[in-house]
Amino acid sequence: MERRKTRRVRRAGASAVALALLFAGAATIASAHGDGDSGGGAEVRGNGRVPAASSADAGFARDMAVHHQQAVEMSFIVRDRTNDEDVRRLAYDIANTQANQRGMLLGWLDLWELPKVAPGGEDPMAWMADTDGHEHGGHGSGGAEAASGTDGVLMAGMASRSELKRLGRLDGEQAEVFFLQLMTDHHKGGVAMADACASLCSVPVEQRLARGMVEGQQSELGLMRDMLAERGAAPQP
Repeated sequence: MERRKTRRVRRAGASAVALALLFAGAATIASAHGDGDSGGGAEVRGNGRVPAASSADAGFARDMAVHHQQAVEMSFIVRDRTNDEDVRRLAYDIANTQANQRGMLLGWLDLWELPKVAPGGEDPMAWMADTDGHEHGGHGSGGAEAASGTDGVLMAGMASRSELKRLGRLDGEQAEVFFLQLMTDHHKGGVAMADACASLCSVPVEQRLARGMVEGQQSELGLMRDMLAERGAAPQP
């Protein structure tokens, strides 16, 4: 049973890393050849059209880069708080995959010559509002309250500063359970954002990356649910 569980973690992690590397190569080629926005939310600059600073493409790149950074941080925290190989391997896979994806998102902003902070004090996730004014992140964790910045929570699913401090104080199975619960919420928020980009973004390679994030993180959500159950726990309500 233990070996089967370990192989499952390895397969999920290997698939996520391979997907990240595949998209990294595609992103480099697509960006170099102007694989970009063909709609109205773009500006003509240099050799072609690039997303506008207020577009869904730019908003997703900015916000998901911040969202991913916290996942990397939480993964490094739990790595030092437990000796469980499955949890440590999952944390490594999440950190490696999301650090690679974060680099791609920030790289696109550099290529598009766009700022890494929202223009005009725009709230995080504002780009997720569609033309009817409805939010696309409703099935994620946190909703509008998450965007308020209370205790460091900037976006759906993100852990608060207090929760990060608590994770850093726990050890062993307590740290494992809390990490899995926090990362479950984090992934739910990330899936909501990526799902919105898949619908609203205009840059094809960014849409493909977003769809890959949805698939990869949904797979990890199932894995983390099983890992919590093995420890007699469940996701946070």
